[in-house]
Amino acid sequence: MIRTANLSFSYDSKRTILFPSFSLNRSEHCLLLGESGSGKTTLLHLLGGLLRGYSGNLQVNGTELSTLSETKLDTFRGKNIGFIFQKNHLISALSVEQNLFMAPYLAGLAVDKIRVQKVLTTLGIEEKMNSAVTEISQGQAQRVAIARAIINQPPIILADEPTSALDDRSCERVINLLLQIADSHQSTLVVATHDQRLKNKIGNQILLNT
Repeated sequence: MIRTANLSFSYDSKRTILFPSFSLNRSEHCLLLGESGSGKTTLLHLLGGLLRGYSGNLQVNGTELSTLSETKLDTFRGKNIGFIFQKNHLISALSVEQNLFMAPYLAGLAVDKIRVQKVLTTLGIEEKMNSAVTEISQGQAQRVAIARAIINQPPIILADEPTSALDDRSCERVINLLLQIADSHQSTLVVATHDQRLKNKIGNQILLNT
């Protein structure tokens, strides 16, 4: 599902980030651990095709990402990868339902209203479907962001610091929810974090060094 070998990335000529080689099969989960500046978010963005120009090999679902044009990469990402960002990046002018419609639309997939309702019900926010995202709480907005990431049933879910700003109870709920969703769809889940509370939740861990 994910394969890297001799992967590195340079933001400029002064510093190159070297990443450990690793592989993950379908349904496997892992944590990306490391201090700030170790490259956790950078690696997650490389895996999600949000950063290009890397050196080495990076295969996602059997495709070397460097071989894809920007257009093909957008389509590939929409069909294969669900990304949960540190910030929700929801579109404030749209309702919760409309925000979720954007994911299949941008991936060139059919918009399935029943699927949207089912996902929102699973996350316990079905009553907010027609609400503006400016009218819901931060916790509800986070669930909408998770819903948007999984609406296309992607084989890979990437989550960037999904629990760092949460109290213990909310942290437990969010990581359990992500694991439940990933397992129900047999998705590979990769979580970039410095949150030590997650170490007991996902045993497969990759440590990035500064």
